Amino acid sequence: MTTSTTTAALALQDCSTMLRRQLRHLQRYPSMTLMLVGMPVIFLLLFVYVLGGTLGAGLGGDRGAYATYVTPGILLMTVGTAVSGTSVSVAMDMTEGIIARFRTMAIFRPSVLTGHVLGSMVQTMLSVLVVACVAVLVGFRPAAGVGGWLGALGVIAVFSFALIWLGVALGMSAGSVETASNTPMPLMLLPFLGSGFVPTDSMPAALRWFADHQPFTPVMEAVRALLMGTPVGANAVAALLWSVAIAGGSYVWAIRRYNRR
Repeated sequence: MTTSTTTAALALQDCSTMLRRQLRHLQRYPSMTLMLVGMPVIFLLLFVYVLGGTLGAGLGGDRGAYATYVTPGILLMTVGTAVSGTSVSVAMDMTEGIIARFRTMAIFRPSVLTGHVLGSMVQTMLSVLVVACVAVLVGFRPAAGVGGWLGALGVIAVFSFALIWLGVALGMSAGSVETASNTPMPLMLLPFLGSGFVPTDSMPAALRWFADHQPFTPVMEAVRALLMGTPVGANAVAALLWSVAIAGGSYVWAIRRYNRR
């Protein structure tokens, strides 16, 4: 076995160890996962049962049609909420001294952040599946087959990976846990300022321009098209490009902050 192979194996082992650490934290402190699932479900029930009749009629359908329209936005809201949890978890590690302890150990240094990212990915995708099941119960009726579902989950997973790295970077940059919990909050609002809840062509011109060009809109449109079996068009490419840009920039930002601190 070559030296590079041995190094790669040790790095993979360290990342696996940090992932198990994060999964144990999720088991011991389930409140963050409950919030991650509970908030999108509350918004889903609010929009479907309180506003769904009126908004569904505006879309030329009924409450069930609106549930089908709004579900991709709710799923992306779930992802946005996950970023806050990631940021808080990283900030806690940075402020409680455990990172200083890890620095004295002979481990692959990025494995600490990688463990946060992979643990948050597991938490986020499980939450997305739970929210999707609730959406089906309240009237969401996708037309996609297995391929469409897998494609939609793939788009959500790639975008989640990018936003979670952003959450890591925000947590590294925060001076306290309180700051880390507040900084990612705008990400939970972006689905509202996109096509998540109403079509963008119903918005004023300036807001419509922003909604059409912000990162959440092509992701929601790609997921909506995949779940409904309609043409995806350029939305999948735009969603991938946004994901790569956010993930790459956030990774560089997070690693630099980690090395400095």
